[in-house]
Amino acid sequence: MAYPKLTDKPGALETAAAIRAGELSPTQAVDAAIGRVEELDAHVNAIAVQDFERALEAAKALEATGPGSDQPLFGVPMTVKESFDVAGLPTTYGHERYAENIAQNDAQLVQRLKAAGAVIIGKSNVPPDLTDWQSNNPVYGRTNNPHDHARSPGGSSGGSAAAVASGMVAAEYGTDIGGSVRVPAHFCGVWGHKPSWGLTSKRGHQSPARSGQVLHDAYLSVAGPFARNGEDLAALLQIGAERPLARTAKPLAQCRVLALTEAEGAPVDASVQGPIDAAIALLDKAGVRIDRTSDLLPDLAGDHRQYLRMMNTSMERGAPRADGTTPSATEWFDLLDAQAVSEHAWEHLFETYDFVLAPPASVLATPHVEGSVFRTKLDINGTMVPAPSALVWAGIATFPNLPSTVVPIGHTSDLPCGMQVIGPRLADLDCIDAAIGIDRLVNG
Repeated sequence: MAYPKLTDKPGALETAAAIRAGELSPTQAVDAAIGRVEELDAHVNAIAVQDFERALEAAKALEATGPGSDQPLFGVPMTVKESFDVAGLPTTYGHERYAENIAQNDAQLVQRLKAAGAVIIGKSNVPPDLTDWQSNNPVYGRTNNPHDHARSPGGSSGGSAAAVASGMVAAEYGTDIGGSVRVPAHFCGVWGHKPSWGLTSKRGHQSPARSGQVLHDAYLSVAGPFARNGEDLAALLQIGAERPLARTAKPLAQCRVLALTEAEGAPVDASVQGPIDAAIALLDKAGVRIDRTSDLLPDLAGDHRQYLRMMNTSMERGAPRADGTTPSATEWFDLLDAQAVSEHAWEHLFETYDFVLAPPASVLATPHVEGSVFRTKLDINGTMVPAPSALVWAGIATFPNLPSTVVPIGHTSDLPCGMQVIGPRLADLDCIDAAIGIDRLVNG
């Protein structure tokens, strides 16, 4: 049940290999990407900020020096989420009042990507304050899902996924706290990875309201890559990682997995359930040991309540809540304690299971709505369900700080469907490797 693809353009590592082989130059690669943006983005509106002139200058500079041994992305054009600082470009977080907020320095992750040889040609679209599963704001307008322009590409890294899915660029970096990498990957039919918390730097990724401050990394929030294949995803993650990552190289057929498609208060639509069940059946046929339930699971409903409290407190940095109350230090330490209990429970579960498989969201790409998706209801199997319930599937990996790879595994009608591959903390490359194995089984 191969998922619908929009582009046959080469991936990031394939492009870099062609450049090293002399089949094209960095300038030609960047110029071709600019041409794709100019052709496609009028309909998708994924690229919020263009930086074409400087990108061509950077490509010419790379040609003058030649590739280094530590530049796996030499000459590869890519974009980054608008919320990452790129020196000389605006960082607005989707707010008109910050339209003139020009970054003075590159975010640390952008520095790493450039050092690896990547050429940044622009920044991709976001919702205001990165708080929606749409990517629509007063500064740059609305991003459309490349598969269906009447639907959302997801958020908050929706522009990221749309740019990769449509073929404008082969790779991107976004951020995730409430599914903001995983949901756009799922909605757009591309690969996405939410790293273990603390693995990738978010220095230089902060609200313009706190521009110039050196802030502690927001709890739960991570920076993660997008790609159109698993090998590119692994390379991007390793470039962004703050520490070396190990991998077990355990064959998928020798793995035991827990397939989790039911959670209290978070029903899954048949359009998502169907492709996931089909993928699980293929895994079973290939000899993978699969359980559908386990007593080892932590209290998912309780964890979800604590996850929402921690996410909201972290994103608001402890500011007064809507009811006028302010989170206390005791409340925050209670949340940290609850998180530690959850982390320990998942560690125990992964003594038995290699991975947990789960939906990235309850539904496929949602229709455009005015305002926030989270103030609406989702049609799930004919019943209107409050949209925030879908955050259960994001929180399963986020609250205990686990890595999760989204791999496209099928489609319903013309809309793609992905699946989360969740693993032990810092087993990020193992999650991607397992997702590669799943992709080979499902998509050939």
